[in-house]
Amino acid sequence: MRKFIDLNCDMGESYYDKQIGCDKKILPFITSCNIACGFHGGDPETISKTILLAIQNNVKIGAHPSFHDIEGFGRRKFNLKSKELESILLYQISSVKGMTESLGSKLNHVKPHGALYNMASKDLKIAEIIVKTIKKIDSNLILYGPSMNKWKGLSESNGVRYLSEVFSDRNYNDDLSLVDRKLKDAMITDPSLSLKHLNSMIDLGKVKTISGKLEEIELETICIHGDQPNALLFAKTIYNNLNSKGLI
Repeated sequence: MRKFIDLNCDMGESYYDKQIGCDKKILPFITSCNIACGFHGGDPETISKTILLAIQNNVKIGAHPSFHDIEGFGRRKFNLKSKELESILLYQISSVKGMTESLGSKLNHVKPHGALYNMASKDLKIAEIIVKTIKKIDSNLILYGPSMNKWKGLSESNGVRYLSEVFSDRNYNDDLSLVDRKLKDAMITDPSLSLKHLNSMIDLGKVKTISGKLEEIELETICIHGDQPNALLFAKTIYNNLNSKGLI
């Protein structure tokens, strides 16, 4: 059985008159998408349009919940009580799931966005709330989360399948956390450098960290951030690379 690598992109993040990304052009070059649920981006019409475009392109659909943070694009940290966090997750995931089903498809996965994703990667209490909320909604949903993280074991012990994610456009620290966006070396903006970054992970199972170390990493799905300027070029370049290796 040949190995398959999923290529995902964060999408549907436009919000009324604020346009973000070029989703329609990117969709032919990915295999799954993570659709904003209205809390960091994505108004109801945008969500609906993105779901329909994903269906037309045979792209798997995921919910991309976040903290309620339109102003900070979901990248600011919030310390919520457990029940409040569970409630905002239930609201967002269930909404996109219901819209997806009403339009003739089904929700495949959940990938938390921004600060929520990063906080859950370090705090297992937050990670557990996310896992248990997903299971409460639909135990068949897959969780997309960071590679080589304790979140995976927690997810699988609760009966929720976990897909180990790596980032095409982000640099890593030695502990495999992402370099803070406030730092100048956080983002990879050159598609050729991104390809080198990814091929090390694909071919060697190792990622070169910001300090130059090679650390082991597991790769099952690759993320492209749809809001970055070169997202379309990244999608085409990575898709063609995976296709040439028979991995997509």
